Amino acid sequence: MLRMRTSSHTPRPSKCADDETFASSHIESRAQQLHTTGSPMLCRMEAGWVGVETAIEAYFEHHGVTTKLLVLPTTEENKNMELVLKIAEAIHDLGIDRRLDPVIAIGGGVCMDIVGFAASIYRRRTPYVRVPTTLMGYVDASVGAKTGVNFEAEPGVWKKNKLGAYLPPAITLLDRSFLATLDERQLANGAAEIVKMAIVKDPELLDLLAAHGPELIEHKFQKNPYASADAWEADDAASRVLYLAIETMLEELAPNLWEDSLERLVDFGHVFSMELEMALVHQGDEKLFHGEAVAIDMAFSSVLAHVRGHLESETLDLILQTMRGLSLPVYHERFDSPLTAEAIYERVKFSQGQKIPLPAAHGAARLYNDVTQEEMDAALALWKEMCA
Repeated sequence: MLRMRTSSHTPRPSKCADDETFASSHIESRAQQLHTTGSPMLCRMEAGWVGVETAIEAYFEHHGVTTKLLVLPTTEENKNMELVLKIAEAIHDLGIDRRLDPVIAIGGGVCMDIVGFAASIYRRRTPYVRVPTTLMGYVDASVGAKTGVNFEAEPGVWKKNKLGAYLPPAITLLDRSFLATLDERQLANGAAEIVKMAIVKDPELLDLLAAHGPELIEHKFQKNPYASADAWEADDAASRVLYLAIETMLEELAPNLWEDSLERLVDFGHVFSMELEMALVHQGDEKLFHGEAVAIDMAFSSVLAHVRGHLESETLDLILQTMRGLSLPVYHERFDSPLTAEAIYERVKFSQGQKIPLPAAHGAARLYNDVTQEEMDAALALWKEMCA
């Protein structure tokens, strides 16, 4: 099991005890503090629960802990205040101890975002625990302090994560074996956030994904059963990728946990994607997962960086090929000039300027404030030629 703690203090990955464990005495003491014979609430997603529920129920029964299980339809379509209030009502009815009985969110990123927000507003702060079961939850939503839900700004027009709060979980428990339950689309969805960190911050991670991407998806980020026993690829590629993804995310988030600064490299892939994702969120089969929208944004943004002269064609080709190797989409016809204009308008309005992260080298990125519509239109044309 890979374990990580995020607290109101500056979070840092501790020294590895082995390839898969962030060892920390703080985790053990905090877990012991929260291990009570009270009544924690378990909030879990509807899907992806086969073979897990019995084991978790047996764990709490063994320790003499009474729980209440709340099954939630935690999809992007339901990521709203109505579901937050449903969780708050259940917390209230259970009557948990506001400091010792945690709410435990078991599921993907949407589940942890919603449950975390409910915990942040019920009696101003109720402890909660994150147990991610998806790759997106594992490498992205489990890290940091943000919680939130979408907001219907006007009838039928949804804005992503406009309502939220900063409340770190009491503890986050990461177990790679959950990833073995995911299908290819869910694995690719989470891999988008790993690619993001590779492109903006870590050349080693980018090279690992380029070399092993298809195998990581095929074997669900588990040990490769077909590799020789002494082969480095047998296990270390997946372990190293997951480690670096979380480490680089922590390095970026820790100094700016409350987002006092809006200059954030981790916004790469999130400048244009929110408009695309929200436009399709209620469109049935046309709906994009969050990571898919982020991947499409990253592909376009990488082409934009090339058009602006920041990124060599060889690096652009590597980025696009790596994303394809992870089964990620790199183009969408709804991503057009009006969408880019709207996204830039929203970005400037809410981020005190453009502050657009763009790749500038192999595993490195910078923030730019002078992107023009003409450049974006030129990038759209080249992008279509390369990726449509």
